[in-house]
Amino acid sequence: MARKRSSGAVSQQERMRWFHKARFGMFVHFGLYAIPGRGEWVMYRERIPTDEYAKLADRFNPKKFDADEWVSIAKQAGMKYMVVTTRHHDGFCLFDSQVSDYKSTNSPFGRDLVAEYVTACRKAGLKVGFYYSLLDWRFPGYFERDKYPDSAKAMVRQVHQQVEELMTRYGRIDVLWYDGGWVPDLPHERQAGFWQSKKLNNMVRRHQPHILINNRSGTNEDLDTPEQHVTASDPGRGWESCMTIGDSCGWGYIRNNPNFKTVPQLIQNLCRAAAGEGNYLLNVGPKPDGSIRNEETSRLKAIGEWVDTYGEAIYDSQRCDLPAGQIGLWTRKGNDAYLCIFRWPGKEAVVPLVGAKVKSATLLGEGKRLKVRQEHNGRLVLSGLPVRPPMKPANVIKVRFASEPKPLTETDKAAWLEAKA
Repeated sequence: MARKRSSGAVSQQERMRWFHKARFGMFVHFGLYAIPGRGEWVMYRERIPTDEYAKLADRFNPKKFDADEWVSIAKQAGMKYMVVTTRHHDGFCLFDSQVSDYKSTNSPFGRDLVAEYVTACRKAGLKVGFYYSLLDWRFPGYFERDKYPDSAKAMVRQVHQQVEELMTRYGRIDVLWYDGGWVPDLPHERQAGFWQSKKLNNMVRRHQPHILINNRSGTNEDLDTPEQHVTASDPGRGWESCMTIGDSCGWGYIRNNPNFKTVPQLIQNLCRAAAGEGNYLLNVGPKPDGSIRNEETSRLKAIGEWVDTYGEAIYDSQRCDLPAGQIGLWTRKGNDAYLCIFRWPGKEAVVPLVGAKVKSATLLGEGKRLKVRQEHNGRLVLSGLPVRPPMKPANVIKVRFASEPKPLTETDKAAWLEAKA
């Protein structure tokens, strides 16, 4: 699966094109930490000594791991790409690194999980993303770089070697998702220097000119990564909200995790990301045997059923500045705007301050044309809706405008009181 070195720069606009169309991806956190089932930070939070934690590698044998099954679950949910942990903060590699013996191919599992994941993604037409943690808790130099300078240098050297392995041995990679770039007691502006991030990312782009790189190595690169919240970046900037389905305290498998988000919550987050021209990277944490638990797969299946009907409002979305009041939010594609309704208004939906003429409105999924009335203060009244929502999690009305939909500017903010504007 070796990849020849590529040459020739690719513009950021070209590199970002697929990403803006995708809008929805799967994050997968899997590793040794699945075995104790207390989250991916268990080694650090419980201060488990390196030798003791390493014994988990002797038990790592996810017999139910099936890369095709993981990919199938993602596709059924309507996801267009995946990002899998090739190595987390504990340093255990799910690939056959030649610069570390601490890897899945040296465990009872004996296989290169990353290689199988890449093959499954390509077969199914999904874009391929690699998560890679810069920090490695096994190196004393990470915690005390002045006290253990050789250890700190060895850790950074390993990062450069392993990232190059990932960039040259698995064919085309679409996303490099760094994490763990923070260094104890080191200001943010100096972290890129510690990791030699400019040199590192130049190497990455030399091998993978089409790749997208996130902002967690100390340099901005292509993508912002708000975590556990949906917050849009400035217009024109690529961004992706990563979030767990369960508690925010853990991305890897947590055996007892009662606080799973509901399907409506997850769909609303997806819509919010699309409304801000961003993506939603939703995480699963497979069990020690490599399977994904029902609490996650059932939710993903329900999201997929919703996306099958309303994906038109999500994929390749643009920002839409129209107000939506209490009922939801808008996304847009050209002159078509999509009113994503989270709180069903009943027989009539009213949106004020719409500054463009409406040509038609349709309730997606039902194929029903709605009556349209435009009144004072840009009030758009959409009537003929059913009393109860057709789809419980969320519904979408497609509104076709004669021009790009923009909000009406109120020159007199009190004029609406007498319907004068």
